[in-house]
Amino acid sequence: MTSSLPPKRAKPAGKPIWPRIPAGFVRSVLAGHSALGLAFAALIYLVCFSGTLAVFAHEFARWKKPSAPMLQAVAPASVQRALAAAQAEFGSPAEHAYLTLPTPELPRFQISLDIGHGKVERKWFVDGAGALAGSADAAWTDFMSALHIYLHLPRTWGGFVVGLTGVALLSSLISGVLAHPRVFKDAFHLRWGGSKRLQEADLHNRIGVWGLPFHLIVTLTGALLGLATLIIGVLAMVVFDGDTGKVYEVFFGPPPIDDPRPAPLPNLVAALDGVERLTPGALPTFVAVEHPNERGQGVLVTARQPDRLALGENYTFDGAGGLIRAPKTVDRSMGERVFNVLAVLHFGWFGGWPIKIAYGLLGLGLTTVTSSGVAIWLARRRDKGRPAPRWERIWIAAVWGQPFAYAASMVGALAAPMIAPVAVWAAATAAALATAPAWDVKAISARLRLATAALLVVAAASHLAIHRAAYADPMA
Repeated sequence: MTSSLPPKRAKPAGKPIWPRIPAGFVRSVLAGHSALGLAFAALIYLVCFSGTLAVFAHEFARWKKPSAPMLQAVAPASVQRALAAAQAEFGSPAEHAYLTLPTPELPRFQISLDIGHGKVERKWFVDGAGALAGSADAAWTDFMSALHIYLHLPRTWGGFVVGLTGVALLSSLISGVLAHPRVFKDAFHLRWGGSKRLQEADLHNRIGVWGLPFHLIVTLTGALLGLATLIIGVLAMVVFDGDTGKVYEVFFGPPPIDDPRPAPLPNLVAALDGVERLTPGALPTFVAVEHPNERGQGVLVTARQPDRLALGENYTFDGAGGLIRAPKTVDRSMGERVFNVLAVLHFGWFGGWPIKIAYGLLGLGLTTVTSSGVAIWLARRRDKGRPAPRWERIWIAAVWGQPFAYAASMVGALAAPMIAPVAVWAAATAAALATAPAWDVKAISARLRLATAALLVVAAASHLAIHRAAYADPMA
């Protein structure tokens, strides 16, 4: 029996979500993506790798000094006693005193004094009663953080270079998405079992897409943090006739008036009590004292509020503990709000261990995207009959040379603490690059990974041997 129903009409094809991108535009963007990635490849890789480790800076600091007193909180009177004890131990007049108070992430109390311009600095751990409890020197942790923040160059120039690297990485991410119109459609499509170059290209693109929100956040915040000096300079020229001090006053309040006449140490108890009175429940995390033992001394207290993402709000006091400036709770500008959360978002210092683990894994993913991008470009050259074996060896030595150099610097910090970790890192990096003329790509990769594993075992064994009888921190 034949049906009398009319045949169904085919539905017209719907419009694609994304507009069709001209092939010429895609080729141009892909060429720019490759050129930008190659121009900054080594710096981008170093910044990504060091940044992934810097997420765990607090944990490394605790591991390095496992015998330091563990504190959940400290009384204002103990903070006052710690400043007096450190000043007496320091001997000469100090220009600055910095007190880092216990937090859930870093449950330790530390104090450092210097004579200005980063010279003659001494650091101590402090117990709950305010007594000094041994040197708090953290050369390896400081090395690791400084390498990410300013590459151990002069701080202003190093931060500028890191900021430019962040801009280059951000541009590479955006151009990478534009150069692959199907990148979201193929987000879960992997070509396994065929060409190694295609496998690497798929992995490069997929990791880049899966972690894109994270990648954009850390690159944008990193670029802003690195270029902060330049941004502040521009703001000063536009708003304050070139006076950068006025820009800093927006965030930290006015500096203390210079008056070098002698005076008792500042009243930190009154300052900390003032923070509690102004913002009940706030957790003081940092105290800075300018020109201690002078009439012109000033105190800055940074306190974290439980309902805020920012690392903390800044309160300034005079030497007697009188309030000079409290943070605004309303009518904040967008710039102030953004500035206060940049470091937190960049390093993942919020949300506890789940966020840290996520940042660590996503950071490794971004590092992989960076290293594989250059490998794909080199493989494409090889497939086109224009191989660059020397650069292939140099690049693989640079990639696996960083884990090797970090592990070597860790062993050096334990076995020979008198040698600066950055010197050991530089020597190990040079040694890794020196393997490029001698070995092929597979040998370089395998041997550097094996050497890294061996050094990590040595570091763990050395740490256990040195601190076996003095483990007070379960993190270690």
